[in-house]
Amino acid sequence: MTNNQNLTALSQAGVAIWLDDLSRQRITSGNLTELINDYAVVGVTSNPTIFAKALSNAADYNDQVRELAARGAGVDDTVRELTTKDVRDAADVFRNVYEAGDDGRVSLEVDPRLAHDTDRTVAEALELWKAVDRPNLMVKIPATVEGLPAITRVLAEGVSVNVTLIFSVERYRDVMDAYLAGLEQAKANGHSLNTIASVASFFVSRVDTEIDKRLEGVEGGQDLQGKAAIANARLAYAAYEEVFSSDRFQALAADGAKPQRPLWASTGVKDPAYSDTRYVDQLVAPNTVNTMPEATLFATADHAQVEGDQVRGTKDASQQVFDALTEIGIDLDDVFAVLEREGVEKFEKSWEELLDTVREQLDQAK
Repeated sequence: MTNNQNLTALSQAGVAIWLDDLSRQRITSGNLTELINDYAVVGVTSNPTIFAKALSNAADYNDQVRELAARGAGVDDTVRELTTKDVRDAADVFRNVYEAGDDGRVSLEVDPRLAHDTDRTVAEALELWKAVDRPNLMVKIPATVEGLPAITRVLAEGVSVNVTLIFSVERYRDVMDAYLAGLEQAKANGHSLNTIASVASFFVSRVDTEIDKRLEGVEGGQDLQGKAAIANARLAYAAYEEVFSSDRFQALAADGAKPQRPLWASTGVKDPAYSDTRYVDQLVAPNTVNTMPEATLFATADHAQVEGDQVRGTKDASQQVFDALTEIGIDLDDVFAVLEREGVEKFEKSWEELLDTVREQLDQAK
């Protein structure tokens, strides 16, 4: 366990520290093990952008690409072989953490081009679960309208799910409903509920980026700059407390079900005017996950102000921020619709980059 005071304080306050990055280099060099031992990291999230970067920078994949090229593997199959190997190996690195408690999870995303196709999302999620073949995998499914029934159906098969690209509290409520429905179906299907885990990845910094842009030049807007994202996440936590204290969940908990933890995602600060740890130290709350890019993790270890729970009891003050935003003409429904659309598009673009990189590597290996 780490000797770092800030990371210890976060862990003790109920925040699980996950790393928002994965590459073969991190695994083979021992870096991932080092982050577990020295930086209290207890899980990993990946996404298409992370893998696009890992594969474009690394010679670590050359041998496997050559083997796959010799077998005549296509681009899509090669991408899946490369990424599932990394996730499987990372899951093995975290196996002891997983066996000791609720964490030790490694996330792998379905092809983002399927974000609006329920049936194909379900099929791919189940394929990934089988391909990785590790109990501490979480399959990432986006919280699009089409993703919601897919989340339920995948959980119903006993598969752990990381729901990603959640921006609004309204959509988050739909996600929690999809989780509970999935657990109910899993129970009916004879699955043990205590092996199923889920997190709801609620995106933070992108909300400030989009709303701050819209506040520029608006009368009264300056006072609200930089307040939306944290208020939004705090309102999400209030919704979480409400849903997971409900009779509906308590009936499932009696059969071993765990709450779907809120996971603060996109916690790297985009605006240099803000503290680089604000989406960590201002979102401390029990039973949450904060997945951090490495720079944010190191900044948190170095100089975060971790002062205990910053979230419970803030619902009314957070709602006031949103009321004020509406009052000066910010169309919040549009903000969240734009963020979801751009989030899916960004991952699709990264996926295409990933495919292009692998296509080149396969051509060179032939």
